[in-house]
Amino acid sequence: MARYEYMYTSFLCVFLLYCCYCPIMVMSQLSQNQTSTMANLSKLLGTSVPWNSGNHSNPCSWNGVTCDSTKSHVIMISLSGNSLSSSDFLPVLCQLETLQHLDVSNNSLASIPDEFITECGKMKYLKLLNFSRNLLSGSLPTFLGFDALEYLDMSFNVLGSSIDIQLDEMIRLKSLNLTHNNFNGALPTKLGKSMVLEQLVLSNNQFQGEIPEELFSYENLTSIDLGGNTLSGAIPTHIVQLSKLQTLILSSNHLSGPIPISILNITTLVRFAANLNRFNGSLPSDISNNLISLDLSGNNLSGPIPKNILSSPKMEVVDLSNNTLSGTLLLTSISPSMIRLRLGNNLLKGDIPSDAFVKAQNLTYLELESNALTGAIPAILGSCLNLALLDLSQNHLSGTLPLELGNLRNLQVLKLQMNKFNGTITTPFQIGQLQKLLTLNLSQNSLTGSIPSQISSLSNLKFLNLQMNNLSGSIPPSIGISKSLLDLQLGGNQLSGAIPSMPISLQVAVNLSHNNFSGSIPSSLSSLDNLEILDLSYNKFSGGVPGDLAGMSSLTELLLTNNNQLSGVLPKFTHFVQVEYNGTSLVLAPTSDNPTPSYYPGSRKKGSSVVVAILVAIAAAVFLVGLVTLLLVLVSRHYSKVNDENIHSGEDHRLPQVVQSHLLTLNGLHRSNIDFSKAMEAVAETSNVTLKTRFSTYYKAIMPSGSIYFVKKMNSTERALPASSHVRIGKEMEVLAKLNNSNVMTPLAYVLSSHAVYTLYEFVSNGSLFDVLHHGSMGNSLDWASRYSIAVGVAQGLSFLHGITSSPLLLLDLSSKSIMLKSLKEPLVGDIEHYKVIDPSKSTGNFSALAGSVGYVPPEYAYTMTVTVAGNVYSFGVILLELLTGKPAVTEGTELVKWVLHNSMNKDYILDSNVSKTSQAVRNQMLAVLQIALVCVSTSPETRPKMKSVLRMLLNAR
Repeated sequence: MARYEYMYTSFLCVFLLYCCYCPIMVMSQLSQNQTSTMANLSKLLGTSVPWNSGNHSNPCSWNGVTCDSTKSHVIMISLSGNSLSSSDFLPVLCQLETLQHLDVSNNSLASIPDEFITECGKMKYLKLLNFSRNLLSGSLPTFLGFDALEYLDMSFNVLGSSIDIQLDEMIRLKSLNLTHNNFNGALPTKLGKSMVLEQLVLSNNQFQGEIPEELFSYENLTSIDLGGNTLSGAIPTHIVQLSKLQTLILSSNHLSGPIPISILNITTLVRFAANLNRFNGSLPSDISNNLISLDLSGNNLSGPIPKNILSSPKMEVVDLSNNTLSGTLLLTSISPSMIRLRLGNNLLKGDIPSDAFVKAQNLTYLELESNALTGAIPAILGSCLNLALLDLSQNHLSGTLPLELGNLRNLQVLKLQMNKFNGTITTPFQIGQLQKLLTLNLSQNSLTGSIPSQISSLSNLKFLNLQMNNLSGSIPPSIGISKSLLDLQLGGNQLSGAIPSMPISLQVAVNLSHNNFSGSIPSSLSSLDNLEILDLSYNKFSGGVPGDLAGMSSLTELLLTNNNQLSGVLPKFTHFVQVEYNGTSLVLAPTSDNPTPSYYPGSRKKGSSVVVAILVAIAAAVFLVGLVTLLLVLVSRHYSKVNDENIHSGEDHRLPQVVQSHLLTLNGLHRSNIDFSKAMEAVAETSNVTLKTRFSTYYKAIMPSGSIYFVKKMNSTERALPASSHVRIGKEMEVLAKLNNSNVMTPLAYVLSSHAVYTLYEFVSNGSLFDVLHHGSMGNSLDWASRYSIAVGVAQGLSFLHGITSSPLLLLDLSSKSIMLKSLKEPLVGDIEHYKVIDPSKSTGNFSALAGSVGYVPPEYAYTMTVTVAGNVYSFGVILLELLTGKPAVTEGTELVKWVLHNSMNKDYILDSNVSKTSQAVRNQMLAVLQIALVCVSTSPETRPKMKSVLRMLLNAR
């Protein structure tokens, strides 16, 4: 009986629970109003947002829609990354009275309807609005109402004009992000009457004037980012009122004066970045007491570095480089938390303090280059086992390379050039222990002995520079097994012996100049099909030049100067190759314009008839006259070439003959700073060269005002850049200067000479993407966020150029060398004028070689002979692969596209493990971008997407 009572009681409980639960299930449905609103939205959005697929009757299950826990109300809608261009749907969203979060970022919206502002301003619960990464233009809307709004993100649009009271009516605004727009005028100070703002991001706009003290009335501020504007004046002392401030970023402005001591009183401040300004005076002694990150690089700070500035236990990053700090480096200790320390390009002197590094076990990057430091490398540095970058170059350091350097098994970049080190490379230091080394630069020291064979065992080594030492002996035969080597600099030593087989991976240069090499030039050098520069000058080579060298498809310079035993006929190279051969007995190969000389090998029929003999005699006489004429021409060319070389080397300092010069920019600051005479002086000195691409040479030009600019020289390549087209070039430059996109590098001015076109640009200190990713110290530490941002930025720039309504602007040579980096997350697409100025159809050379760099040229260019949008998409796909793999466009002797396709079954092997292994989320994003890259490099140009679609896919991959 008890058993039945128990079962009855249990059944009754279950029944009562069911009865109680059923009404909730019935009530937990969207109201008819919200259901109809969502249905209306679905119709307006159409196929762009596939809400109609799946369970149409339950909007809470639609992608991007979030309801509350009872499924009674829609509280969040995300329409991010759906390529939406029409704004008609926006006012309908305001009918969802319970909506709290609205995200329409990463679309192509060009405007916000007034009705949206009016109706959504009445909503009681709307806390977040995200309109970032669209195409919004015009002025910032006036946000009347919006009483509940806490987070407003309008970043990465093209909004402009000044900001006055448009935001002042919001009473709960905590976070405002307006970065990467075109706002101008003074910084806004009316940002909500209730003064509850916590995060303010106004970077990368055109705000000017001083930092207003009214801004410091918002005492809840925890983060301020004003970087990348043209703000001037000093940092107001009233900044101390921000007692909760944690992050203060003032980078890349025109701020001046001393660093205010009042900043020390903000005990909550953990990150302070004021780099690339005009601050002067000395460093406050206790500035780092509470900081985790301090960046004051690129200013005019002077005086000594305070002893305790690096000892704060929380300090992780300190960058004081590119100032005029002086005195002895008297550091007491370096924080055990320190990861990166940059003190390069100052006036520091004395020994590197050993005791300071005792606790620096987490130090990963140490840069002390370009100072006046003396003494030996402290052995204690060998205990900093996490060091990945050690740069002590351009100092007065001396002694031998310490044994302890061999302990740095994580070292990737070692730069010790331009010091006074002596002894051998491997005594006592064992170079072979640094198996992760990517860059080794020991040039311009006093090192002796031979090149150690252990260098060949460094399987990851890409850049080896040992030039201008006293090294002797031969090049180790094992050098050929170095599968990753891209650049080999051995010039200016006493090397001799046979030249061994070189790694086919070499791309940048092989420099064997100013040594004692003799005998024949080995034809095996012709296997370096990806090499751009081969320098064999100032040696003792004899015999002829192997004809196979003329088949090196990537070669741009062959330097044979001052090998007086070289003789014979110089093979015929393409016009892309600059051959220097003065100081030799080499002569030019015959052409259709020159008769065949007697020394040129050829068959000659013999006959016994008198007629033939007479004809031969007459021909010989005629030929003798021709030969004398030819020799006179060759001598004339020889002296002309010598004079040209003297000018190029700076010995003559002869400036280009200017035909026309013109300022293009309307920016008053640039117009007052640019001095054309200084620009032309800069291009007369090869020491000013910062970058060379297939078509251009970039020079660094310092103007009288101290401002720095790029001067880019485009060389006249036969008929491809005719000197008679000055009027056309000027008109094209005028058009290009009017382009306005934050990811496109536009000219500020141009100069025309009789042989070249020069364009002036803002100077970009980070260099090219190629430099950073493959040649610089940051390549392997460039995190995924930076690489992804670069990819998106380049895609945005290309989408803009391809979308120009009058005519798409294409890139003749789109590569990582033509992408300049304003910052490690802000790319600029360069070389845009080549398509308008250079005419590939008039070149006598190979079109596919002219229209791109090796590894970036799409396969169809070999037969279409036309630069296309699809071809640019292919080149962009290669750049994506570079970002994903960390490898250059030609890797391990193979084009990167082919290498990736060959290893496509092992995607984890393809991805750069230094990045992909940081987290599963990063790996997933990289795999998504890899799929996009593979579509871009499809063999068939018809199957490649347009850049606008590529951009959308990239934004959706995050």
